[in-house]
Amino acid sequence: MTLDQLVERGKPATYGQEILRRRARIVARFQDLTGKTVLDFGCGNGAQTIELAEQGGMVTACDIDDSDLSLLRKFLEASTNLTIFPILYDGIILPLPDDSFDVVVSFAVLEHVRDQEVALDEMCRVLKNDGVLLISVPNKWWIFETHGARLPVLPWNRVPFFSWLPRAIHKRFANARIYRMVDIVRLLKASGFDILDSAYMMAPMDVISWPVLQRILRAIIFRGDTTRIPFLATEIFLYCQKSPFPAGREPRQ
Repeated sequence: MTLDQLVERGKPATYGQEILRRRARIVARFQDLTGKTVLDFGCGNGAQTIELAEQGGMVTACDIDDSDLSLLRKFLEASTNLTIFPILYDGIILPLPDDSFDVVVSFAVLEHVRDQEVALDEMCRVLKNDGVLLISVPNKWWIFETHGARLPVLPWNRVPFFSWLPRAIHKRFANARIYRMVDIVRLLKASGFDILDSAYMMAPMDVISWPVLQRILRAIIFRGDTTRIPFLATEIFLYCQKSPFPAGREPRQ
């Protein structure tokens, strides 16, 4: 089976992780969400959604897993000061009207969807004509494969430099897609987006279980939210605007 036929579901981030705060700070740098209608595409358990709503956005949170959405609903039952609307969708067509959102955000989701072109086309469809997309995808040049791989013999699936291997090998064993900057830019342009800005998001070090080591790494090497050095980044972050259709759309490759 190809990677497109066998892509594993993503594991939602845990509430309170640094990766959530880091993404939220990058969003705030690029886009003011105050009073904006926002779609969180692939919201999972809503941990990231809450960070976005706290920036003043009116957030619709969609996901294919109702058990994950139920965790968000439970949180909302205990909190009435955030504007969040959880919705379930089938993983293909968003149950939302055209031109209905100011902002779409999608963090570490595209690598898991069955058809990435369809997913991007849907994000573009529901955006208003002047709407923006903030999206992150896993970075090929990070030292460790962020989603692991189905490797024979080796029980530890985060082998260093596995993601650097040729695409054909990676697709055979990887649990999810991975991207170079040029790859995700090409996909976004083909779905009708103009690229306004981009960044490499610094590795958050949430996977380090030793608190002292974690603090040292964040203080010395993995400082700040973004970096110019791809080898220090777990995600590629892009800030895009919906192009005038069809002028902004490029032919599919």
